[in-house]
Amino acid sequence: MSASLSKPRCPWPGEDPLYQRYHDKEWGVPVRSDNKLFEFIILEGVQAGLSWITVLRKRENYRKAFDNFDWNKIARYDDHKLAQLLQNPGIVRNRLKVKAAVTNAKAFIKVREEFGTFNQYIWAFVDGQPIQNRRQTMQDIPPLTELAKQISRDLKKRGFTFVGPTIIYAHMQATGMVNDHLTSCFRHQQLS
Repeated sequence: MSASLSKPRCPWPGEDPLYQRYHDKEWGVPVRSDNKLFEFIILEGVQAGLSWITVLRKRENYRKAFDNFDWNKIARYDDHKLAQLLQNPGIVRNRLKVKAAVTNAKAFIKVREEFGTFNQYIWAFVDGQPIQNRRQTMQDIPPLTELAKQISRDLKKRGFTFVGPTIIYAHMQATGMVNDHLTSCFRHQQLS
């Protein structure tokens, strides 16, 4: 358990101020904005094989490079724009991950056309309410769940990439679909 300003928190942010701010203000807070949900879909996909703090440190660069996560603009990125992005040292320059942003923007648009909003689509998997877990230790938190597998399968069927069940479970945690703050963390009760 890490403590800053005498608040007990989950241990994973360590003493990094950026990571602590993210933990204290964002992680696990229910996200209903399509713009934010799309941002997390892209960033969680970028995280594959990397630590979240690496992506978090590049987040502002991603916002600039990817038109503030405007899915309509990203869906129209052409090969020239992709080549430019792959030269940008402020982002993770992985061709498959950069290309996935375009693929996922197109799939995101289709989901919005079908459901009205991505928010309505994704939150329906948890009946519109966060799952309230009561994790005691970090070892109690699984890397994925059956529900994450189900959502992953559905997203893939709809054309999304970089949405495996581990990535999707991280997305669910980050966007508050599940409350995985440890019960001893000050945020657990606040988000219950």
